[in-house]
Amino acid sequence: MPSDSEPAGSPSSPRRTLADVLTKLVHGSAPFISTFLLIHLTAPALASLGGSSLSSQVMILGREYYQTSFGNTYLLLTPLCVHTLSGLAKRLFAPHTARKLRSTFALAGYTSMLVLLPIHYALHHDHPADPAPPVLALAPAELDFEYVKYALHTWPWRSALLYAGLAAAVAWHAVEGEQILWNTYLRGRFGAWRATVRSRAFIAAAVVLPVLAGLFALWKEPSYAFMSFIPRYEAAFRQSWVYRL
Repeated sequence: MPSDSEPAGSPSSPRRTLADVLTKLVHGSAPFISTFLLIHLTAPALASLGGSSLSSQVMILGREYYQTSFGNTYLLLTPLCVHTLSGLAKRLFAPHTARKLRSTFALAGYTSMLVLLPIHYALHHDHPADPAPPVLALAPAELDFEYVKYALHTWPWRSALLYAGLAAAVAWHAVEGEQILWNTYLRGRFGAWRATVRSRAFIAAAVVLPVLAGLFALWKEPSYAFMSFIPRYEAAFRQSWVYRL
């Protein structure tokens, strides 16, 4: 506890020190997440150019980064957990007025990390790996963009809103976060990044619109999945409450 002569917000107070540590953890984990997002979102975006075949090929290449035993743990899940938990802890120890979810930056971050991302991860990682019938643990080679296409064909509005909502929330949070990182660490050398709401929206749209165009291309494309895969796909999706409503 700070002494009477040392206010809680002073630079040397334990609360301020903790806030500085948490801030560094949030900032330090962000580049790993941004790298993953760049790789992960490239695959669906390329469906506009080469359909599900090209998207699946790019996704397989991307798995070398984030689906190896090392990459999945240390380049994806650990940075995600550190980023989320540090951000939540920072809010918890901040003054009450700073904890209010009043900024689009915070809303986008918490919506994606605490709601949309867990649903997406379960749908594309946990549920397809269920060894019980009828899913029978879809192998990585069986879990390509035909799986995504099946969702878009079977539940078009639900799937489009889920994928688009996650992409939009993540893109907006990332753009605002990159501005914070720039002005924290690069401002002295390169000058301040004074992005307006309109310019941030333009950058986020430049990320989201190619993904949406790719999803539209996948929806328009016929299914090439083996008939034996279809009940396994459906069973995997039905494990999520989103697709049981």
